[in-house]
Amino acid sequence: MIRHFLHSVTLDSTKVPDWNAYPFSVPAIRQIETLELHPKVTFFVGENGSGKSTLLEAIAERMGFRFSGGSRVESMYKHEYASPLTPALKVSRTTNKMMDGFFLRAESFNNWATELDELEATEYCGAVLKYYGGKSLHAQSHGESFLNLLTQRISGHGLYLFDEPEAALSPQRQLSMLVRLHDLIDEFSQFIIATHSPLIMAYPDAWIYQFGPEGLQRVDYEDTEHFQITRAFMRDPKIMLKRLLRKEDELDLGM
Repeated sequence: MIRHFLHSVTLDSTKVPDWNAYPFSVPAIRQIETLELHPKVTFFVGENGSGKSTLLEAIAERMGFRFSGGSRVESMYKHEYASPLTPALKVSRTTNKMMDGFFLRAESFNNWATELDELEATEYCGAVLKYYGGKSLHAQSHGESFLNLLTQRISGHGLYLFDEPEAALSPQRQLSMLVRLHDLIDEFSQFIIATHSPLIMAYPDAWIYQFGPEGLQRVDYEDTEHFQITRAFMRDPKIMLKRLLRKEDELDLGM
């Protein structure tokens, strides 16, 4: 199997300061020994607070990305990390050289847009926003700015880490993302994506790691909770809603 940039990540137990402290107390984080990564696409899935974004952030920092997201800035980091998990995490790299890379955090994308505007207004004078559709990301919808990032800023032959990209995208644009993802994979790209979207995680042949109360396990697409819940709902929305809302009524009456 061809490896692109990252083979795996390993948790070094000798560098864990306190197993009872966050994030080491999270079941999925505690169970990381060596986590193999797919050379093309690896998905982290699970409920909020399950540890998937925490692990993605630590991998990003280990690979030279800022905790807040954006391009690689390896020279700025040295050994000062924002995530407490990062110092205990080891990454196994290939000998392939990354020509590009980006870490997308949905919750801090707005801050990234502001930084681009500031750069555009100073020494770079027009050389920045041309990679993002030619205008401020604040002047675009969230979905437009993200798709411009995919189609114009991200060039391939790199490592890309996305945290909940579906936050910016309608279902139709999530499908557009899959098309662009496939094109970039053909251009020697590797992706690690934390997501709740059953559309995005359907990308063929990807590896899916499910984070949960029992820990961390690799699962097939149709075995993810996201797929099963979505399928059950779409089979008969009326029945599902009737059951859910009846339960809510009973809860309200009992209060």
